Amino acid sequence: MSKEKQLLFPFAAIAGQGQMKTALLLNVVDPGVGGVLIKGEKGTAKSTAVRSLAQILPEVEHVKGCIYRCDPRPGKGLCPACAEAAASGSKFESERSPMRVVELPLSATEDRIAGTLDIEHVLQTGKKKFEPGVLAQANGNLLYVDEVNLLEDHMVDLLLDAAAMGVNYVEREGISFEHPSKFILVGSMNPEEGDIRPQLLDRFGLCVEIRGEKDLSIRTEIVARRLAFDADPEGFTEAYAEETQRLKDNVLSARKILSGAAADKELAAMASHVALYFEMEGHRADITMVRAARVNAALDGRARADKEDIAAVAPLVLTHRMKRKPFEESKFDAGELRICLQDL
Repeated sequence: MSKEKQLLFPFAAIAGQGQMKTALLLNVVDPGVGGVLIKGEKGTAKSTAVRSLAQILPEVEHVKGCIYRCDPRPGKGLCPACAEAAASGSKFESERSPMRVVELPLSATEDRIAGTLDIEHVLQTGKKKFEPGVLAQANGNLLYVDEVNLLEDHMVDLLLDAAAMGVNYVEREGISFEHPSKFILVGSMNPEEGDIRPQLLDRFGLCVEIRGEKDLSIRTEIVARRLAFDADPEGFTEAYAEETQRLKDNVLSARKILSGAAADKELAAMASHVALYFEMEGHRADITMVRAARVNAALDGRARADKEDIAAVAPLVLTHRMKRKPFEESKFDAGELRICLQDL
């Protein structure tokens, strides 16, 4: 275990905040869930949980030596250099490396995020020269944006577009460049510091709203574990090594279960029923609910999701998509969900 990972508070040791941990794990197993926005007051372990995910993220296969870490499997999208090599018949040499948590600095400019084209170099040589940005580093990894609500809207749009399409496209002066940028997008924010537009909220697959624990025993355990970690980071981390490995194995097992699971029309009907009941616009909520429910079942070792899985993930999928009046907080009624599910 590297020193850097030893100094991260173990994900397995985070007490409470079950919904937040579930939302993160759902995305780690299936990035197609669409990312997660974590909304909560300061001091509720938002950043700690996301950064500590590095300890349980699985390995991914990528082209050796490629700065974009292109996926060598057919149909997964390649950067121009890898695409040219593939067209010439060259065989890729690949390697496996752990996924990383890539953080976006709040002060990052658009060029720092998307990367830049050297127009002068193109004019002089006729060849494109691209300086990769954060979206290049994020390919195949998890991209974490703390205080995402403080980013300018067009930058959030840029991130969400890349996350949805799996491609970063840059154009300057009529010259363009694109490269794969498939990543798990995780944003966190303190609602007291401002919100983000509903149109952007809907683009996050899941959203979880967390608060400080009110249960005395859990709150006491949080304090005790933090103090124990601060006193002996290496020893504390080692004490949770077995549980950390169990989580990592569970993620790999769930991915394997999902890869062999067939599409389930009955599950899709359940998700659509719930989405209609809560007056969801469009179909993004339905699709996300199906994907999240399937992952929830897979994490439990099951290939087939059922009504209970829909019940488990529906609050994460629907809360931020509920219609609300200006300055009114979105509220998800668990009682209404129970009534809705009784009809299934």
